[in-house]
Amino acid sequence: MKQLYYFMVLFLVTGISFAQELTITGKVTDENYNPLPGVNILIKNRGTGIQTDFDGNYSLAVNIGDTLEFTFVGYETEEVKITSKSSTINVMMGISAAELDEVVVEAYNIKQMHRTSLSSNTMTIRSRSLSVSQRKPRTKTNIHTALTGKATGINISNNTGNSNTLKIRGIGSTYDKKQPLYIVDGVPIDAKNTAMIKAINPKDISKTKVYKSKEATSIFGAQATHGCVVITTHQGNYRVYNDESYSEIVENNFENVKSSPLSTFSIDVDKAAYSNIRRMINNGSKIPIDAVKIEEMVNYFDYQYEQPKDHHPFAIHSEYGGTPWNKETQLVKIGIKGKEIPQNEIPASNLVFLIDVSGSMGSSNKLPLLKKAFKLLVNQLREKDKVSIVVYAGAAGLVLPPTSGTHKAKIIQALDNLDAGGSTAGGEGIRLAYKIAKDNFIKKGNNRVILATDGDFNVGMSSDKDMQTLIEEKRESGVFLTCLGFGMGNYKDSKLEILADKGNGNHAYIDTMQEAQRVLGKEFGGTLYTIAKDVKIQVEFNPEKVQAYRLIGYENRLLEDEDFIDDTKDAGELGSGHTVTALYEIVPVGVKSLYIKETPDLKYTNQQITKNYGDELLTVKFRYKKPQESKSIEMIHILKTNNTTVSQDFNFAASVAWFGLKIRKSKYLSNKNINDIISLAKSNKSIDNQGYRAEFIRLMNSYQVL
Repeated sequence: MKQLYYFMVLFLVTGISFAQELTITGKVTDENYNPLPGVNILIKNRGTGIQTDFDGNYSLAVNIGDTLEFTFVGYETEEVKITSKSSTINVMMGISAAELDEVVVEAYNIKQMHRTSLSSNTMTIRSRSLSVSQRKPRTKTNIHTALTGKATGINISNNTGNSNTLKIRGIGSTYDKKQPLYIVDGVPIDAKNTAMIKAINPKDISKTKVYKSKEATSIFGAQATHGCVVITTHQGNYRVYNDESYSEIVENNFENVKSSPLSTFSIDVDKAAYSNIRRMINNGSKIPIDAVKIEEMVNYFDYQYEQPKDHHPFAIHSEYGGTPWNKETQLVKIGIKGKEIPQNEIPASNLVFLIDVSGSMGSSNKLPLLKKAFKLLVNQLREKDKVSIVVYAGAAGLVLPPTSGTHKAKIIQALDNLDAGGSTAGGEGIRLAYKIAKDNFIKKGNNRVILATDGDFNVGMSSDKDMQTLIEEKRESGVFLTCLGFGMGNYKDSKLEILADKGNGNHAYIDTMQEAQRVLGKEFGGTLYTIAKDVKIQVEFNPEKVQAYRLIGYENRLLEDEDFIDDTKDAGELGSGHTVTALYEIVPVGVKSLYIKETPDLKYTNQQITKNYGDELLTVKFRYKKPQESKSIEMIHILKTNNTTVSQDFNFAASVAWFGLKIRKSKYLSNKNINDIISLAKSNKSIDNQGYRAEFIRLMNSYQVL
């Protein structure tokens, strides 16, 4: 009987304990109802818990009687006891006076924090700056001396007589040899380069924020265990070191026509290299050789190609004449003109703006410029178009659900609300953006992700190979991709080129609002609406006329000859009104050239030349797919030898290629005289309504004096 009694008691206790378990959900916000991601929610005295997601939401299994503790740096800790009626618990967190150990140094004049009102949940803060008459002029030689005496908890010592050591009191010891983390204009500085920060002229600094250990670790992670110094310069683009990256380019060589009569490549409508080089020249920076993509420089400019007149959405044009930099060779220009689709005839667009808001995007020529650029695009949206906005930093999140183009003010407001901060989880952002695009897919519409970033992915998938694998998987969804690069110092051209190339897309670099107007304003249709995909070109040279040839540029777009007829092989995309220009340097038959290497005679292969095509220099084959189809359509164009009169467009394109060859230090450049290049461009400026050709001439003049 006694055993039965104990058993019943045990059963009841167990039943009651199970009955006490429930799941709590809710949202955590600040006093302005803004969601707080990353809030720690702990079950008190049990040591278990979770964090809120990107939108401040959480879900947690608890027992009746538990106490939940909500903690977040800079905010008062909140405690909530669980009762039987608890199911949804929304928490509003107030700013904490105790946690305000951030010191703000604005242009090295203290802004002192004062409490004006304080309750259990909220606190209002105002700042008071010293007037000009109260300030004493001081000479600051570097960032360390500029901070001396400016903030409590900062210890600056001179260990060697020359080198100052800055320590921030907190979790780490003042006597620890570890230095704080430095972030300059949004870019974390590697520990081995912190000595170079002292070279920053204090006059160039707009603002410095010093975070002590506890808050620094919460915001910036373990790397900021010993505190963090965040420096913002007036220009917003200071670089302690240059961490830009470009894919290696190995210059195309001359190929013998008898052994290699075919040249095959994927088209490239990208123009990023030209605007990037323009930025470097304007800033007086050294131009990395691998940043020079000659095809993107040539394709930056408009040429007077006629519109297609038949059922194909393309027209092919060609001409040839003398090579201005080499008297022994000739130059061939092949131009492709895409059909221009009026904006009102472009199908409904489902656009997802994928915007990098990580810490590295804080400079004025990154996120602030990006937001202004995107407004140009928003102002052209129609009622049938819809826009979603996904952002990513340490995590990815949806900040604007699909919104009609009629609600421009709402879209622009969402852009205005974006701020930079955190690390860069590019892979997660891409996944979410493609999911949103696929969920809102418009059949026979214009479905596209527009990625805007400096390309500095440093969380999750970050290698070029990983990003390529991810984007190749996502392109199968039928969603196209546009990559817009911003900024300098840590610009990752190599990653953006891979994403655009493998993601059925295009790539532009926006260095100014002028370029934003060109890409997202003037060329809106071509940038955002694809009229053909997997576009390939194959040129066959007539060995009766041509000894050798070399393709100028397109080194990263070369294909195997058999890839031309392989419909499973990915290639480039061409948008409404886009043009593509390719240049070949050829050695005519009968001309002796140092560029031609002798090849041995073949025993089993007959190399006899067919004489039936004596008036043909070459044949251009062109293959493309319609955007929603998987089978290629082929076009053929023949360039004959009976017309050697060239256009001004031919000569201007030659001048752009010539300049590219010069700054790439090409081994195939005989004449390197910059004045000759400028003279050729000047005399063939032709129609220049937008002034881009005149600007190119000015750039070359600037390059001369660097």
